[in-house]
Amino acid sequence: MLRSMYSGVSGLKAHMSKMDIIGNNIANVNTTGYKGSRATFKSMLSQTIQGASAPQNGRGGTNPMQVGLGVSLGSIDKNMSQGNLKSTGRSLDFAIQGNGFFVLSDGASDLYTRAGAMSRDKEGYLVNTVNGYRVQGWMANKQGQISTKGELEDLTLKPSIPATATDKITYSGNLNASAANGTTRTTTIPVYDSQGSKHTVEVEFEKTATANEWDYTVTSVSGATIDAGNTGTLTFDASGNLDTTAAAFINPDLEITPNNGAAAGQTINLDFSQINQFAGEMTADVDTVNGSQAGSLEDFTIGQSGVITGFYDNGQRQRIGKLALANFNNPAGLSQEGDTMFRPSNNSGAAKIGEANSGGFGALSAGTLEMSNVDLSRQFTEMITAQRGFQANSKVISTSDQILQELVNLKR
Repeated sequence: MLRSMYSGVSGLKAHMSKMDIIGNNIANVNTTGYKGSRATFKSMLSQTIQGASAPQNGRGGTNPMQVGLGVSLGSIDKNMSQGNLKSTGRSLDFAIQGNGFFVLSDGASDLYTRAGAMSRDKEGYLVNTVNGYRVQGWMANKQGQISTKGELEDLTLKPSIPATATDKITYSGNLNASAANGTTRTTTIPVYDSQGSKHTVEVEFEKTATANEWDYTVTSVSGATIDAGNTGTLTFDASGNLDTTAAAFINPDLEITPNNGAAAGQTINLDFSQINQFAGEMTADVDTVNGSQAGSLEDFTIGQSGVITGFYDNGQRQRIGKLALANFNNPAGLSQEGDTMFRPSNNSGAAKIGEANSGGFGALSAGTLEMSNVDLSRQFTEMITAQRGFQANSKVISTSDQILQELVNLKR
């Protein structure tokens, strides 16, 4: 049989594979986060008819005579370049501008994707919209602090936060140095107990007959009992600054017992260190008070660095967690899975986990998705070359068949 026929068959198979890849690229031209592929060919073994000879005895050398035995698929390479971003206006759509992959868990292992369409399931977990796989990251502790040193975990958007009792009240502002003895300044403070119930206390400052001294008295307006720390004296130096070294100065712990069955002996630190005494308007007032009622999640945002911030109906804003990103030494070596996801392979390297917008990882863009990076004009051009290659190899087979037919017809 003619070698040309088998070479033609190998050419048909190779160009069919190329068309398969082109067809898949075109089919995924609108697939979020899709990365296109390309085919390269390699020649197959060659049959040596005559080997090469070296120059000798005044005669030149000769090159080897070899006949190729066809072509085969050499490689299928992924194009991991950034796709264009498309604005969606949806708060749970995210694109990575730069390097990195979102980390998802199917419950048994981690997978990686550039498709950032997410949603929140009924249990509050942040999941991939395509398959429900849970988005991975780091959860914040009760104080809203996030450590990125620990293991990745499923990100969940807390539907509510518990009540927190007030334990810190900070004052700032001015007490009028020119005020007459007996002048008072009264401020009202909302205080929350362990059950989230709101109580009101008043702090009254009164100018004493002693220079640069103000007494303060704390009273309950809403029925809670003040057990300790309800009186004291603030002493200021000649420059109008609070004298924290004075024997009379205390940064007191106020102790109250609510009248509704909440935890008794609630300790609240009163911080007066930011109060001054200058001649002028009386502005001393509460600066910050912690504690809150229980709250339900109303909304949340995810910033460029992946930090998830929740907004609750009790007015509190709290960091919930942080999305993790992964990268690889050789992203093109990842193994493609369904649902536009990837798994590590022997040639991709292990996943390197990091934070968005830091350490070589890209920034997150909310309300956008990364489009497919398939270039249609290039794919149509490649389709033409694949088609012509297929036609040419078909011609080789048909011509070889005609030659064989002529051989058969020699004996009549």
